Amino acid sequence: MNNYLNLLLLLFLGIAPEVNAQSDSIQTNGLTLPELVDFALQNSPGVQQSELDQQIGERQIKSSLSGWLPQVSANYQLTNNLKLQTQPIGDELITFGQPFASNFNFSATQTLFDRDQFFAYRGAGLVKEELSQSLETNRINTVVIVAKAYYDILLTYEQIRVLDENMVRQEKQYLDAKSRYEAGLVDKTDFQRASISLANLKSDRNRVNASLSAKYAYLKELAGFPQDEELALNYAYESLEQTAHWEEGFDFSLEQRVEYQLAKTQLATTELNTKYAQWAFIPSLNGFYNYNFLFFNRDFSGLYRQSFPTSSVGLTLAIPLFQGGKRVQEVKIARLQQDRAELGLLDFEKQLFTEYERALADYQSSYYEWKTLQSNKELAREVYETIKLQYDEGVKAYVDLIVAETELRTAQLNHYRALFTVLSSKLDLMRALGQINPSSINTSL
Repeated sequence: MNNYLNLLLLLFLGIAPEVNAQSDSIQTNGLTLPELVDFALQNSPGVQQSELDQQIGERQIKSSLSGWLPQVSANYQLTNNLKLQTQPIGDELITFGQPFASNFNFSATQTLFDRDQFFAYRGAGLVKEELSQSLETNRINTVVIVAKAYYDILLTYEQIRVLDENMVRQEKQYLDAKSRYEAGLVDKTDFQRASISLANLKSDRNRVNASLSAKYAYLKELAGFPQDEELALNYAYESLEQTAHWEEGFDFSLEQRVEYQLAKTQLATTELNTKYAQWAFIPSLNGFYNYNFLFFNRDFSGLYRQSFPTSSVGLTLAIPLFQGGKRVQEVKIARLQQDRAELGLLDFEKQLFTEYERALADYQSSYYEWKTLQSNKELAREVYETIKLQYDEGVKAYVDLIVAETELRTAQLNHYRALFTVLSSKLDLMRALGQINPSSINTSL
């Protein structure tokens, strides 16, 4: 009896405090799922890169639109004419120019019509919309993958808890079998079987516990959490069961999907590209103004004593007449690309609907399985308790107790695994329905 108490005490000191300490830190001192997802939306590398892409795109838009503003430039030139030009005029040779010359030119141009600038103006809104939709898509994907990684860690903790609970029972059975063997009531096979089962449980527990560090590292990577800092999670199992229930309707609408809105924006971009190719037949018109200060003298010291300015103002009209059929082919290419994008959008609509049907089927089947396994878990516990009483009274053999113990442990692990499968499939269904709102995480998860 003393051996039994000592071993049981060692078991609680060696295993139970470790798990309890982990559970306490998880349940009371750590981040809830909405808090962790909110942190990831601000620090995730993927989201940060998308935000930078959006800023880059906005700068590129401003750069493109700047072509509509006057383009002002100034040029300065200083020349030492080592050999002046000589031209025969009649019977005389006339030398033109001065040894030293300089000019300062000030010019301004204003685009009145140009297809590149018109394309930039018409496409600015589409580019902004596409960047915003791409960012929102990445934010939604971040919510899903971070939540799934979060659930995976919680499942691991529940598995450890179940294995610890089974180890306590198995340790007691091991000590009982050993006591009966030493008392000569049974042969050593019961004791040996109990020892094998206990060793297997310890191996399983060690394997599951060892996977935690890798899962935490993966979650930190997804959320942008520093790898050298401790990440604690806060959850309540009862709230997870409530979260598994679907309380809304399954109304599928393509317009709810940000990915579909992004695909439509990309189609609109191809339509604008077709117009851009057609605008190649239209002339370009620009206004200009030039003011030029001219300086020349025989001596360098007197070069800037007097200037001879010139100025001009006017319009430049460029009319593209013939380019070997290049523009016609570019228009046809743009139209074909637009047709391809339209077919791609139709196919994407079917893909989104298939994704919804698959997500709905996965959620409903996993939810049914979870409920079934929940009932199986209770039945397995009743069977185990009954067989345990019968074994203690000598009615059942030890092998029956081992089978009941294994079935109970399997039912418990399968139940928790099914619960977290439901939670993951619910995330996929919410994404398929377009119901994940990164701006309001508390109401989305």
